[in-house]
Amino acid sequence: RLLLQRPNLLLLDEPTNHLDLPARDWLESYLSNYPFAVVLVSHDRYFMDQVVQRIVEVWNGDLTEYPGNYTLYLKERDRRVAALRAAKQRQDEEIERVEAFINRFRYQANKASQVQSRIRQVEKIVRIKIPPQRKKIAFNFPQPSRGGKELLELVDAGQCYGDHQVLQGVNLTVTREERLALVGANGAGKSTLMRMLAGIEQPSEGQRKEGHNLELAYFAQDQAATLKKTNTVLEEITAKSPVDMVPRLRDVLGTFLFSGDDVHKRVSVLSGGERNRLALAILLLRPANLMLLDEPTNHLDLQSKDVLLQALHNYAGTLVFVSHDRYFVDQLATRVIDVEGGHITSHTGNYADFLQTKQAEGVNQHGENRVEHTAQSNSAADSPDKDQRKKDHAKRKEEQRLCRKLQKQLKQLETEIEGQEQLNGELETQLAEPDLYQDHEQFNLKTKQHSDLASVLEKLYQQWEQLQLEIAELEE
Repeated sequence: RLLLQRPNLLLLDEPTNHLDLPARDWLESYLSNYPFAVVLVSHDRYFMDQVVQRIVEVWNGDLTEYPGNYTLYLKERDRRVAALRAAKQRQDEEIERVEAFINRFRYQANKASQVQSRIRQVEKIVRIKIPPQRKKIAFNFPQPSRGGKELLELVDAGQCYGDHQVLQGVNLTVTREERLALVGANGAGKSTLMRMLAGIEQPSEGQRKEGHNLELAYFAQDQAATLKKTNTVLEEITAKSPVDMVPRLRDVLGTFLFSGDDVHKRVSVLSGGERNRLALAILLLRPANLMLLDEPTNHLDLQSKDVLLQALHNYAGTLVFVSHDRYFVDQLATRVIDVEGGHITSHTGNYADFLQTKQAEGVNQHGENRVEHTAQSNSAADSPDKDQRKKDHAKRKEEQRLCRKLQKQLKQLETEIEGQEQLNGELETQLAEPDLYQDHEQFNLKTKQHSDLASVLEKLYQQWEQLQLEIAELEE
């Protein structure tokens, strides 16, 4: 109704919340061609890339403007911060050089005028201030046990509510280490399918079969609603935590941006994003080799989405998820399940591959105006053939497998570095003891041990940097 009024200033606060992908595509197209001014808040990066022409960032108590869309904003923000740091370094070096001159010639009469000139020069310098580092959070899901090759299967399954048949004839096998994305319009039955997979609802027809050693975790679309509102954050996570995890709960909450007094907030006063973060933190406590996530990105800001995305990239188990965030689906999915008309169809590859297939078939309701296609021809002749898509998918899957392997090596290396740094700290403490210098033999021994350990640490740091570079190249 608001859009039909066509006001000359349109203010939209997260307009894509709860819209399915086809509806988002329509809204993107409509706002891109809207003849008047639009100001919006959004946590959907593709939506902003398609619609906006200017970004205003609210950060550290200031408003900063950036021309262009969200992708250009990220590049320009990093460029500005890098340039500011470089300028700050040059300024510090210049101040250090001038102060060195002042300190050296302060008490020489023949240099007095030059010293005073440089003192005034230093006093006039407007010091460059570097904004605080953005708080970064990261977490990893617990290492799951290895399940069977086929973890879960629906055979000729269907679900109805009274006379309303939602799904029928569903045949779906979830195999180990897959990333399945369920897509489709609102009301198509995605959440119903997720509940059937989770065993929350038994199929009204057909069968649900669990594979060997299945450990399942389910995050419902309304998972945050299951939280007890009268509890504090810490009380809620403690009540649902395994006993062995209780000592680590504050660390877990810290990775989800609940620090200090935040852990004593009542659930009832948390925002939608905070409740979702708490629900995800609770999910993290128990290892599972199959995770079913129904719209986990709802109400999450862009930073929290990126953190969750990175954690799921590193997750060693199998994933089935529903999301209306196109970037999120594109980055994670290795297979797309299209839920439509009570039936499902399976498509190998990620969401971009799925769209290409649908467009080649002449079906465009899932959106042809994707951001990454705007600079390319939209003709069907440009779409890669089926064999090429399979090759691209195989390449992505191999890169994801290698990335997970390198992440595991990186984690082991960081554990080793932490142990060596602890030994180094103990040695430095011993070297600081005055009594050690009375025993020359012990002093020489400790000094040699400290030197050897420094060499070992230097090699470990070099390995760590090399692994970081390899992982960054794969993720690009």
